[in-house]
Amino acid sequence: MTAMTPGSNLPLNAVRVTVDVAAPVRLDVSALLLTADGKVRSDADFIFFNQPSGPGVAYRSGGGAAPDSITVDTAALPPGIERIVVTASPDAAGQSFQGVEPTATVRDADGGAVIAAFTPPQLGTETALVVVEVYQRGGVWKVRAVGQGYANGLAGIATDFGVSVEEEPAPAAAAASAAPPAPPAAPAAPPAHPVSPWLTAGANTPAPAAPAPAAPAPAAAPGAGKINLDKGRVDLQKNQTVSLVKGGRPLLSTVKMGLGWEPAFRGKDIDLDASVIAYGPQRNHIDSCYFGKLSILGGAVKHSGDNLTGDGAGDDEVIVVDLGRLPADATGLVFTVNSFSGQKFSEVAKAYCRLIDAASGEELVRFDLTGAEPQTGVLMAKLIKQFTGEWEMTAMGDFVKSRTVRGMVKPASQAL
Repeated sequence: MTAMTPGSNLPLNAVRVTVDVAAPVRLDVSALLLTADGKVRSDADFIFFNQPSGPGVAYRSGGGAAPDSITVDTAALPPGIERIVVTASPDAAGQSFQGVEPTATVRDADGGAVIAAFTPPQLGTETALVVVEVYQRGGVWKVRAVGQGYANGLAGIATDFGVSVEEEPAPAAAAASAAPPAPPAAPAAPPAHPVSPWLTAGANTPAPAAPAPAAPAPAAAPGAGKINLDKGRVDLQKNQTVSLVKGGRPLLSTVKMGLGWEPAFRGKDIDLDASVIAYGPQRNHIDSCYFGKLSILGGAVKHSGDNLTGDGAGDDEVIVVDLGRLPADATGLVFTVNSFSGQKFSEVAKAYCRLIDAASGEELVRFDLTGAEPQTGVLMAKLIKQFTGEWEMTAMGDFVKSRTVRGMVKPASQAL
């Protein structure tokens, strides 16, 4: 079994796979069949408890005693369907993933062998989640760990992928003003799995007759459950992620990653080298940009050159990335710092990285490295392209033993 990390992927060695999504609380699990444009063809491509089967995809309820699951038969999918995204949300109304760690287990649907498992990190106010996706690339079916959160529930996910969504009005709302309500009847037993009133996709079970809840707050923009740039500059802690969007739209085309450090002891120079390593969708190494190779990927990534001392205010080395010019297969960038001369990071003070809007010069995201280990390399941050096309930055701060960028390639790949 492979433990997956956000953005990682694996080829599938089974034609039929089942994705179980388990958590300490009961979840609603669903799937969407997507075409090349990332949308469903119709509401019939939304598979959930009210519409449990579609061409090549089936939903199974665990009844609260076992995880809900989605089974995908890649051989039975209709032509033109290139991705199946598996989503989850807490069953209890208004509950978020704060303190809840869902785990997706991917297994051979026929033999039962476990292929991979994925637990999305750093969840908080999200009330729905794209957990994993099964997708086709180059004629090969693969599974990718996603972990994309939404603050406005499954409605946000469904809307994003083209499913019709509407809010159910309160029952008998029109009649309420004309006559006083009748005395309530004895409550019926709740359905085994409550129906979400906003879902219109193939809803074949009537909405429960319980009184409607109070009107919900306005829905947040898709992806709002994740830290984004709506409120301005972001200071990241280790392992935190920020989505490089503002107002629900990608904000940047060209960015600068500034990396800086100071000697821990006065009068002692510290010669460190900043680099960026580019990876493909399978965590395959594409190229590395560093002081000995100042431009890669057709000039989409450029390095400012080597700083030999670390003295002075401001960034010591800067790497400029034109996100719009990156090749389609460059989906991950890991920014590293290493000490060719062998000095350890225990001799370094105030190491940091910061993401800057290259057009305006505005600092958008900053990560200050806290703590140090007597190692010669550190993985500072990574930029990962999501399946939606947006980019996310994650603070890393992981120390490794390597004096050159060549030695950083493998540990950086494993950290993607």
